[in-house]
Amino acid sequence: MSMALTFLGIESSCDDTAAAVVREDGTILASVVAGQTELHADFGGVVPEIAARAHAEKLDICVEQALAEAGVALTDLDGIAVTAGPGLIGGVLAGVMLAKGLSAGTGLPLVGVNHLAGHALTPRLTDGVEYPYLMLLVSGGHCQFLSVKGPEDFTRLGGTIDDAPGEAFDKVAKLLGLPQPGGPFVEAAASRGNPKRFALPRPLLDRPGCDMSFSGLKTAVLRQRDQLTEAQGGLHEKDRDDICAGFQAAVADVLAEKTRRALAASPAPTLAVAGGVAANQTLRAALQAVAAEAGAAFVAPPLRLCTDNAAMIAWAGIEAYQSGHRDGMDMVARPRWPLDQKSAPMLGAGKRGAKA
Repeated sequence: MSMALTFLGIESSCDDTAAAVVREDGTILASVVAGQTELHADFGGVVPEIAARAHAEKLDICVEQALAEAGVALTDLDGIAVTAGPGLIGGVLAGVMLAKGLSAGTGLPLVGVNHLAGHALTPRLTDGVEYPYLMLLVSGGHCQFLSVKGPEDFTRLGGTIDDAPGEAFDKVAKLLGLPQPGGPFVEAAASRGNPKRFALPRPLLDRPGCDMSFSGLKTAVLRQRDQLTEAQGGLHEKDRDDICAGFQAAVADVLAEKTRRALAASPAPTLAVAGGVAANQTLRAALQAVAAEAGAAFVAPPLRLCTDNAAMIAWAGIEAYQSGHRDGMDMVARPRWPLDQKSAPMLGAGKRGAKA
C-alpha cells in the first residue's frame, strides 16, 4: 500500500466514457472523458444501444490514457472504483465488467460506486467540505435534495416527481429546434432573451415541501411555441430567445424556493450543488443568493466536474473504501439505485421502480 491511497475510477453510466486516477488528498492525477455527442446527434437524444457499444470500444483506451497521464501503472494503484449504477444498463455493465477484469487480474480491491454518490461527494473532492452538508443534485436524469452525513449516508429531503431539470432543458431545446445536448444552447439563447415576456408556470410552489415538477413547465413551453407559430406562421429567433429566458427563469425560481425550504428543514453550514445542470450560471447565481440568505457557505464544483466524469467516482470509491466497503466478483450492474434506501420511492416511477 502506498502512503496515500491512489484509485482508478471508471464511469460509463450514460454517454460519457471516463477514467481517472485520484489520490486520497484530493489530487486528480488524470481525468479522461470521451464524449459521444456526435454519435447521438442525428437521434435527438442518447440511444442506449449505441452508447453501450461506444463504451465497450472506448473504456480500455480511456483507462490506458488515464494511467499514462498520471504516470502510474496498475501495480501502483490501491484500488479500483467503478460506477455500478444507476444508469443505462448496457453502459454500466460495460464499466463493471472491465473493472472486474482488472481487479481479478491484479488482485486490487474493487469498490462499486453509486453514480449519484459520485456527484454528491464531489464538493469534498474539490473543496474539502465537512460533513454534514446539504446537496442539490441536479442533472439530466436526477434532481433531489440530500442531507449528506457520510460517504454512504444520505437522506433525501425532496426531489422531482417527473422530469429532471436537465431532461426538461433537453426537451425544450428539441421543441425549439436547438441542438443537443440542449442545456448549453438553451442557456445561450436565454442570455439574449427577455425572461418576463411570457408568463410560464412555477410548478409546485403552491404546495409545501421540497418536491419539484418540471414536466408541466415543459408543456407550457410547447403551448407557447404552438401559439406563436399559429399566430405568425413561424417562430422568430427573438421569440425563441425569450421563451428560453422565461423557461430558465422559471427553473431558477423553483430551484431557489425549494432550496430555501430544504435549508429551513435541515439547516446545514454548507449548500453544495452538483450535476450537469450545475454548470448553468443563472441557476448557480440563484442558489448562491439563497445560501447567502441562510448564512450558509455555497460550493459548486468546477464546470469540468459538474458533468459525468471518473474523478468523482474514484473519490467516492476512496471514501467508501476507507469506511470499509469492498465488493467481489458478484457485484451487479444496477439500472436504478436510490441513494436514500430508507425514504419512500418518489412518485412517477413507472412499472420498473423508483426513479430516485
